[in-house]
Amino acid sequence: MQQQALQQIRASEAFLVFAVTMSIIFTTLLYAKASPHIGLLFAIIFLIIYGLLKKCRFTALQQSMVNGAVDSLPAMYLFFLIGILIATFMYGGVIPTLIYAGFSIISGTFFYAIVFVVCAVIGVAIGSSLTTVATLGLAFIAIATSLDFSLAITAGAIVSGAFFGDKMSPISDTTILAASTVDQDLFTHIKTMMATTVPAFVISLIVFAFLSPSEATIPAKELQSMKDALISLGLVQWWTLLPLVALVVLAVLKVPALATLTIVSGIAAIQGFILSPVSAEAFMTLLLEGYKVTSPNEAINDILSRGGIASMFFTMTLIVLALSFGGLLFGLNIVQTMFMQIKKAMTTVRKATFGAATSAVLLNTLIGEQYLAILLTGTSFKDFFVERGYSKRQLGRVMEDAGTVVNPLVPWSVCGIFITSVLGVTTIEYIPYAIFCIACPIITVLAIIKK
Repeated sequence: MQQQALQQIRASEAFLVFAVTMSIIFTTLLYAKASPHIGLLFAIIFLIIYGLLKKCRFTALQQSMVNGAVDSLPAMYLFFLIGILIATFMYGGVIPTLIYAGFSIISGTFFYAIVFVVCAVIGVAIGSSLTTVATLGLAFIAIATSLDFSLAITAGAIVSGAFFGDKMSPISDTTILAASTVDQDLFTHIKTMMATTVPAFVISLIVFAFLSPSEATIPAKELQSMKDALISLGLVQWWTLLPLVALVVLAVLKVPALATLTIVSGIAAIQGFILSPVSAEAFMTLLLEGYKVTSPNEAINDILSRGGIASMFFTMTLIVLALSFGGLLFGLNIVQTMFMQIKKAMTTVRKATFGAATSAVLLNTLIGEQYLAILLTGTSFKDFFVERGYSKRQLGRVMEDAGTVVNPLVPWSVCGIFITSVLGVTTIEYIPYAIFCIACPIITVLAIIKK
């Protein structure tokens, strides 16, 4: 995303342009109820018109968009494979078995708290929030749908747990990136984050326990009917959880994400052929269009008919628009100018913490990409913190508290788009219940590390 600015502007103008673009996006999103694509497209058109009025060449503006879109390529490959992962995990019995197990052991009491804790544990084990959402999260959403529990709260608990894992796992890409950016030992970085992560975790656990429904709300007859329907499909077998075990092992061994997703999808596909052989043509259709179920139980059909490369197209096109939007903001020098203004106000360690956190949140909002939010915040403020005697450990913690966990709260961000696509719950719906992700940036400006 680093590129030469096309102009020099005043800070007041940069903040005004930023405010207008956010107004355009939120107006279309909240009031017109339009897809985030529309708001981003209108915001891009506004920025192009603004750039032309500022005497910027159209080809230069176009190149800024291209530079931003190029950053989306790693995510594109990942989402292709996650679409395949979901389809094969359905076909191979992984998610149906998880759903059946959930039906058998989970009660209404503390349901949301259990979802949060389980997703947090698995998130730490595999070090990937998106993979946690696509596997365990999808199973919990299916269970919540069947039990008529709030999907918004369930999604909030899933997101909170998954991003706790993404933030605290020693094998998480974001954790490793944040530690290396501020030249910190990985486990020292994780230990530093506990000052804000532990309180945020406890607060989240208490809130989700309080929000959990009572035992009486569980419809026993309907639940048994769905369990019977799952058994009738022949997909529920204890050994079908092998790909999930392989996923954890490969993550611990630090096998690259693309290779890991390919391997576990292959294992799940083999399981599917063992359970229910299909023709080569049908299997290729499954990979593209997702797994389809046509059982007598409509609820089970809706729950299990998921995945495929095509299911990721909405997500991928939105990410291209979001990062193109971010590329324009960089090209027009809006982000850099706002950063410089924020730095001028950072005269104390608390103000520096607040400024770095604000910058990470702004980058998540403007660019929609958590890796860039972490990297740009770290590289922009590291020397600034050192020169003033502020702790780099403090900066590293802030980068995760306001960078890693804020990304799923932005409707047009990579994580926000993906979660909505997989869980079927919009970002706006689950934001109030993503307690952990909300608590972390608030707590981080209150916790000061002086050395």
